[in-house]
Amino acid sequence: MKNAMKKAFSLIELLIGSAIMLVVLAVTLSIYARSNKTSVDQHQFADLQNNVRAGMYFIAKDVRSAGAGFLQEIAGYFLEGTDTASSGDAEADCIRVMGNYDDPLLLRIEDYSGGAGGGSATAFLYDYSLENSAYDCPDFFEDRVYLIISTRCPGCYAVRYIADNQVFGCGTGANHVNFSPGRSDLNPPGGLIDTGCAVECWIDAIITLGQIKLYWLDTTGNLSSFKEFSLTPGQDGYVGQPGILYISTTFQQGTLTHIPIARNIENLQFQYNGDMDNDNILDGFQDWDNDNWTIQDTDNEADRDAKRDRIARIRQVKIWVQGRTERPYVSVSGTPPAGVNIYQRPTLANSDGSSTVDRHRRFVLETTSNIRNLSLSLYNIGTR
Repeated sequence: MKNAMKKAFSLIELLIGSAIMLVVLAVTLSIYARSNKTSVDQHQFADLQNNVRAGMYFIAKDVRSAGAGFLQEIAGYFLEGTDTASSGDAEADCIRVMGNYDDPLLLRIEDYSGGAGGGSATAFLYDYSLENSAYDCPDFFEDRVYLIISTRCPGCYAVRYIADNQVFGCGTGANHVNFSPGRSDLNPPGGLIDTGCAVECWIDAIITLGQIKLYWLDTTGNLSSFKEFSLTPGQDGYVGQPGILYISTTFQQGTLTHIPIARNIENLQFQYNGDMDNDNILDGFQDWDNDNWTIQDTDNEADRDAKRDRIARIRQVKIWVQGRTERPYVSVSGTPPAGVNIYQRPTLANSDGSSTVDRHRRFVLETTSNIRNLSLSLYNIGTR
């Protein structure tokens, strides 16, 4: 009996053992909670990185191909920026590009009628133009937006579309197409759908596929966030939530569609580099000059030509896409140490950063796209 009592635990030993067990449990639970918080933060940061990279991929690719398939006659008409295009503290920019992004095409007009004031027009093509192309006639050519470029009158071009059942003569060689009246909801760089040239300017003109793409950031989710469009949530792809990066473009019959390509984006900035003073040296990156670079409907011919020449000199576009985690970091408490992670909106280009630390982590990508086409006819070399 005495030996059995010696093998039992005393009260003090039980208390000490219980205390050790509680400490171990507390440490284990603390490690688990910390790991869970870190896992949540890592998940949303990975999601943020994917969104920022997706946005940068689309923008950089299309900026690099601005003017693809076009001719030298419209140099300066395939790129247009806007400094501080969106409302909100970030003062995000936007960029509009135009190019033959879809399929290479070159058709020539033998005769042309109508089209005054943007009305209906008929283009009679050279015999067998559609049959000799690489595409099915008429299916491929219907419900598409086209760029018409005059070879007789410099600076004359128009963006029109061909609706269903408006392609004629397939299989007969006597091809002609009807351009439907109306104006696209998304204007090309330069702000004009039709330069209003005389009918004779369109004789022997070139028809090619022209797609306009506008990249912009909805910073507030309000209808007035981007003043160029009349926006309604749930219509034409517009979501109506802040922090969504859109590409706006026209599809069938000039229908404007807003395509969300990334979310949780806080800022979008662009700068441009070119030989603006014509000294054969790139001048360095600068913000888009809304007053002196953007072509307006009210510009006279001299001002328009000067702006076109200036824009045509742009060789590089620097792009910043900056995102913010959807929720504050749960693994961060108090005031985060400066310089360790970005928990406040940084300064990008001429967009001032914020001094408010909100525990939302930021992720920034920066790249430079060389406009590789430089008004060269990428697809049409040797056919003019």
